Amino acid sequence: MGDLQAIILAGGKGERLRPFTDDRPKPMVLILEKPILEYQVRWLVSQGVARIVFSCGYRHEVIQQYFGNGEKYGVEIRYAVEEEPLGRGGGIKLAWNDLAHGDGPVIATNGDIVTSFDLGAMIAAHRKADALVTDLVVPYVSQYGIVDLQDDDRVTGFRSEPRLPYWVNAGVYVMEPSIRELLPDKGDHEVTTFPKLAEQGKLLAYKSEKFWRAVDTVKDLTTVRDHFTKQLLERFLEV
Repeated sequence: MGDLQAIILAGGKGERLRPFTDDRPKPMVLILEKPILEYQVRWLVSQGVARIVFSCGYRHEVIQQYFGNGEKYGVEIRYAVEEEPLGRGGGIKLAWNDLAHGDGPVIATNGDIVTSFDLGAMIAAHRKADALVTDLVVPYVSQYGIVDLQDDDRVTGFRSEPRLPYWVNAGVYVMEPSIRELLPDKGDHEVTTFPKLAEQGKLLAYKSEKFWRAVDTVKDLTTVRDHFTKQLLERFLEV
């Protein structure tokens, strides 16, 4: 998978994370002294990605100054800077101009997520299904606690952040090059492009139960920090 390329959508303002985002885009908010994007870049490199294009706008210079050309991370990094907000679909389409020409699938991902699943398995499922796009989905975990009741309304128990019987879009996509022309110049691909693909049976879901978190709030920052702290502790205890 050494010729894999990826697009990271990294232009979010992260207004719900202020004041952390006053001087940086949302994906550059720090967790254990490293920006969210660094965890994502290192994960993509570990999965065989050789070239990454950041689709960015707001405070893009912060990303460029931090990552440079990517040499430090063992990957080629390029930047597609929006002159005006284009939406996620438009951002992917713009960034595609900075990819090398090829007929292999391209990975696109939201820059505010942290995950660790096996990208190779997702790509294999994508190819086997002959899909145009494969969308990572993860279990829906409620941010609210659930109260379990009997028929007479007596409380039998409580469940904190329970998993519900649904799957949610996790913001990681495997895309065939031909999808580029179907993306909007401006707008969200999940509103414009994906519903049409679903109608045509060309949109595949790939289920994963590995760690995944979208960082939207301070609580999300804490959850990801605790996850990484636990990982570090487990590695220390193995030594």
